[in-house]
Amino acid sequence: MSKKQELSILEEVVISKIYFIRGQKVMLDRDLSGLYDIDTKQLKRQVRRNMDRFPEDFMFEMTKEEFENWRCQFGTSNSSDKMGLRYVPFCFTEQGVAMLSSVLNSPTAIKVNIRIIRVFTKLRQALTDTVNLKLEIEEIKKKLSSHSKNIELVFSYLDELIEKKENPVPRPRVGFKTNRK
Repeated sequence: MSKKQELSILEEVVISKIYFIRGQKVMLDRDLSGLYDIDTKQLKRQVRRNMDRFPEDFMFEMTKEEFENWRCQFGTSNSSDKMGLRYVPFCFTEQGVAMLSSVLNSPTAIKVNIRIIRVFTKLRQALTDTVNLKLEIEEIKKKLSSHSKNIELVFSYLDELIEKKENPVPRPRVGFKTNRK
């Protein structure tokens, strides 16, 4: 498998691990630890040791209610399951994922972190492109609405011209009048 294919597969994996929670795109600690090839316990330990690096907009813990809803999505977690759903997970935003590279200093973590940040950037660009496309479509709709009004006006003028042609009004003759027949 080529290096480009490996990167593409990693990007797909990362995209599948991005969730929308509390109105933010986040990745869970268990997914990140899998990508970084470390235990979730170790990742959480490093984050807890450096909590001042992770403000609320970088990382947050799910609430009990969010956690219960999340567990219901996957079924009940048991002790042999390595899904990491027995404990409330940390949710990392894009900035939190970037901050993890300063906490986890392994070469693997740094490489994976770079790929994750690039995926987040691509997602942001896709969202921007989508918004721009929607704005352009709205602008086209406005123009079409304006064009349809103009076309209606043109047709009404054409109808008037056709009516005048069908019912010509006799015009007075212009010029000299002669008595000749």
